[in-house]
Amino acid sequence: MRRPITAAAGGAVLALALTGCGIGGVQNLPLPGGANLGAHPYTVKARFADVLDLVPQSSVRVNDVAVGRVTGISLGSDGWSAVVTMKVNGKVDLPANAYAHLEQSSLLGEKYVQLSGPPSGQAATGRLRGGATIPLSHTNRNPEVEEVFGALSMLLNGGGIQQLKTISTELDKALTGNEPQIRDMLTQVDTLVSDLDTHKQDITDALDGVNQLSDTLATRDRAIGTVLTGLSPGLKVLDQQRGSLVTMLRSLDTLSGVAVDTVDRSKDDMVADLKALAPTLQRLADAGKDLPDSLQVLLTYPFTDEVLNGVKGDYLNVYLDLTAAPGTQLVPTLLPGDSTYPDVGPIYTPSALQKQKESLPLPLPSVTTTRGGR
Repeated sequence: MRRPITAAAGGAVLALALTGCGIGGVQNLPLPGGANLGAHPYTVKARFADVLDLVPQSSVRVNDVAVGRVTGISLGSDGWSAVVTMKVNGKVDLPANAYAHLEQSSLLGEKYVQLSGPPSGQAATGRLRGGATIPLSHTNRNPEVEEVFGALSMLLNGGGIQQLKTISTELDKALTGNEPQIRDMLTQVDTLVSDLDTHKQDITDALDGVNQLSDTLATRDRAIGTVLTGLSPGLKVLDQQRGSLVTMLRSLDTLSGVAVDTVDRSKDDMVADLKALAPTLQRLADAGKDLPDSLQVLLTYPFTDEVLNGVKGDYLNVYLDLTAAPGTQLVPTLLPGDSTYPDVGPIYTPSALQKQKESLPLPLPSVTTTRGGR
């Protein structure tokens, strides 16, 4: 009686297992005591660089409170990341820039996904809705126990400690017997660091200036490119004329040698000439204002300003015939009405001059005078 019952129970279990495989596997069956998803859960995804041994049906938590579960894990489109699909209770309100962390409940416990808002210093924006994907930059994971023990093993078994021993041994060899030099070097380093700290504002200003220069050059890169393009033909011409330029520079070098030799040879004569010129320059300096005054008289010859100023209130225009014979005497002739100007003296009229010229064998100077009243 007992054997048929056992067989029947085994068949029921086998049928249940086969039925579970038909709907997607045992891992898709909800676990008892899982998170309450509510009547309207929403689905979100998160991309992780590595999900370790996270499995479907793992819990999804917010502030360590289960609010959902993992429904699927697949390979990302880039072939390097993992995409975790999660169902979250519809009453859970998370910002659009939420973060997803892969954590472990205990040292050897299960893995779960922890959802949280942005870290301190970043403002929460929007709302995380169904179909959204948390990017790779907003996900991370904690180090595994195996990774910690592996790093510790490398450190203890000929790793970092052995390297530290080698470094300390080599430093001891290098410093032994060189204590004064090392002390002096440390003093100089301290002085350098102090000077750098004192001039840190100047260094900052210099870096700012370099930054501004870089910005200016970046905005004028097209003009600089045009200039460099235009320089290329000129550089080609210079390259072609390099032999001529070298010859010219050699000739200039020879000319400079000849010029220096010439100056050296004529130095004494030049000094003697300058010394001989010194008395003349001294006399010119002693003349002072007399020389420019005499130049003014020279420009008004033969009638100076003093002579023309002698006729008060009158203007005088004189025209001379320079072909007249030297020593010719002119006969003064008074104009009509000259008796009213006794202080002026005789005036030579054109008619009187013409009579004088006709009576003499040589031509006389032609003089025309005009006198006007005030």
